[in-house]
Amino acid sequence: MPETHPKNQDLKNRLGPIEMSPEEFREAGYRLVDRIAEFLAELPQKPVTPNPLPSEIREKIGTGSLPQHGVPAANLLDETARLLFENSLFNGHPRFWGYITSSAAPIGALGDMLASAANPNVGAWSLSPVASEIEAQTIRWIAEMIGYSPDCGGLLVSGGNMANFSGFLAGRKAKAGWDLRAAGMMGASRPLRVYVSAETHTWIQKAADLFGLGTDAICWIPVDDDLRMDVESLRKQIQADVDEGLQPFMVVGTAGSVGTGAVDPLPRIAEICRENDLWFHVDGAYGAVAAALPEASADLKGLAEADSIALDPHKWLYSPLEAGCVLVRNPQHLIDAFSFRPEYYNFDSVGDEEPLNYYEFGLQNSRGFRALKVWLGLRQVGRQGYLQMIRDDIALTKTLGELLDAQPEIQLLSQNLSIVTFRYRPNGLLTGIDSAEAYMNDLNRELLNRIQAGGEAYVSNALIQGKFALRACIVNFRTTLADIEMLPEYVVKLGRKLDAEMRPEGGIR
Repeated sequence: MPETHPKNQDLKNRLGPIEMSPEEFREAGYRLVDRIAEFLAELPQKPVTPNPLPSEIREKIGTGSLPQHGVPAANLLDETARLLFENSLFNGHPRFWGYITSSAAPIGALGDMLASAANPNVGAWSLSPVASEIEAQTIRWIAEMIGYSPDCGGLLVSGGNMANFSGFLAGRKAKAGWDLRAAGMMGASRPLRVYVSAETHTWIQKAADLFGLGTDAICWIPVDDDLRMDVESLRKQIQADVDEGLQPFMVVGTAGSVGTGAVDPLPRIAEICRENDLWFHVDGAYGAVAAALPEASADLKGLAEADSIALDPHKWLYSPLEAGCVLVRNPQHLIDAFSFRPEYYNFDSVGDEEPLNYYEFGLQNSRGFRALKVWLGLRQVGRQGYLQMIRDDIALTKTLGELLDAQPEIQLLSQNLSIVTFRYRPNGLLTGIDSAEAYMNDLNRELLNRIQAGGEAYVSNALIQGKFALRACIVNFRTTLADIEMLPEYVVKLGRKLDAEMRPEGGIR
């Protein structure tokens, strides 16, 4: 006999334990919004990170089994807010200049709550009518903003890796030359070859590995003194590979490298791709949005010639995580790469109209409403608001570079877009000597650890022609001049203390 439900769980009047009444939801929600508002107001006075140990965090959240019984929602939200606000690294802090993760726009946080409340599945139009059209409008607006064709296809994904993967797969399908879907990579008569600069983000290794080419298919093109792809080396390598019987199919240009913000000569790369009938993909996860600036370089504006572009709204459009975006000039290339229409999908028409079904454009079928937070930000401040914030970030970075360069004990290494790289160079240390260079690498590596743990500011690192560099990237609408003015003196203060601890007795030979 099946177990009988108690009367208080009569299915005629079912109330799931996870449900909240409108009154409970309203009270808990108002209380949480108040806590968040207080947190944002206090954020500049907090350390960038409390630098907790993993064991400390585990102790605070507990290590026991799943409880048999629950906790009232309001209490649980209070407890969780406290955990997050006291034990996180705050990338919304004015002095967070580490990885390319921006301060999140407050309207984006509210947008995420609204999207979760409506909970549309933006995989098929009939499951998400207004959400699908908002995503389509968001794609058009982003394309227009950076000077790309507004008739392109595209969709919102989780971040740069997934955006680049989408462009990579669209390009592979378009240029393979055989029935890739039926035969897979086993159908290739010649090995495929993809060309990237030595500064390209590690997504390319993941793509070549995961999608059947193998990392040996990647041809690493050297860079010039400014860490930009050497296009003459590219041209020669493509011809050499053709002569050897390989099949070039794609060149990846970078619009703002992760290490230094370098921009490849995109118009010249586009020309080489046209000459050789290759897919031209631009990894603009960080820098593509800066192409919206009228004063942007011709090299950066060259992304308009790409077949596909990856960019991240959670970088320089200040959206909360996660928000990546892929744009593809011809929308059909996305459909060719991703669309399958099984019988159990009844999504092919809405009345007499052909619907926009995003499951046909990417790797996901079920998709959350990522576009809402991006769309709300675009509508809140418009093109001019974004141009102002991007310009401010770049201007602050240039000023920071000047302040760092004015310090005799700091060596400025590069400044591109809103990234500046530098290293602490102690007095009395001869440069150019192998032992001194090795020591400076060790010194700056430990200096980075001290800065990150200290909570006063947060920077990351880059490796520039063998030099371990400190790296500050400003994609942060909360950063002010006062914030950046503290960094050079702080670096020198910590650097001197660390050098006194680390320098070998008798000097370095």
